[in-house]
Amino acid sequence: MKTARLSYILALLALSFLLACNKSTPAAPTDNPSSATGGSSGGTGGGGGGGTPDKGAEAKAVPQTITIPEGTDITVRLGETLSSKNSHAGDSFSATVAEPVSVGGKTVIEQGAHARGTVVDAKGMGHFKGGALLEVRLNSVSINDKETTIHTSMVARSLKGKGKRSTGFIAGGAGAGALIGALAGGGKGAGIGALAGGGAGTAGAAFTGNKDIVLPAESALNFRLKQPVVVQ
Repeated sequence: MKTARLSYILALLALSFLLACNKSTPAAPTDNPSSATGGSSGGTGGGGGGGTPDKGAEAKAVPQTITIPEGTDITVRLGETLSSKNSHAGDSFSATVAEPVSVGGKTVIEQGAHARGTVVDAKGMGHFKGGALLEVRLNSVSINDKETTIHTSMVARSLKGKGKRSTGFIAGGAGAGALIGALAGGGKGAGIGALAGGGAGTAGAAFTGNKDIVLPAESALNFRLKQPVVVQ
């Protein structure tokens, strides 16, 4: 009897042990691991395709620049009349480019482009060593529809008293005065001579007796760059 009871107890313990082992063993995953792996790899592939930067698209285009060299001439036509009597130092005036400016065969300043300048000095008759003086400079010009600051030489006209008339041009980067013509003695038949290589301005001044210097509207003035201009 004791042997049968002991066998019965051992059988219960063995059954309890088996049940405990079954509860502690984790269930096998039911998901398809290959599908998970595929989804992960697919996401990686998609991210790799979409996230790879297009170097050609992202590369910024380097802007092309052209430099108008120092010493380049810019000829303009006045948009208004200037005179030694009625103009004043600091007055601004409008103008338009009379001839296109090209660099390396490419036009960088169009004919007809807007320009602005300043009266540097103006002295009516009797206020400049007994005569008259008119000096002007170009300050800006429109390049690619944008007003661009420039630095140019001055164009100067002077008129001496007592019937002696002369006109001058301040030329080149150094700003040296260059006398381009003179009328002496007030004779009607006298002519204006040009100094070769002086780079004279093309506009003439209107002289009548001992009256003031007048540069009418549409007069052509030639200015020379004293500093290079970079155009983008």
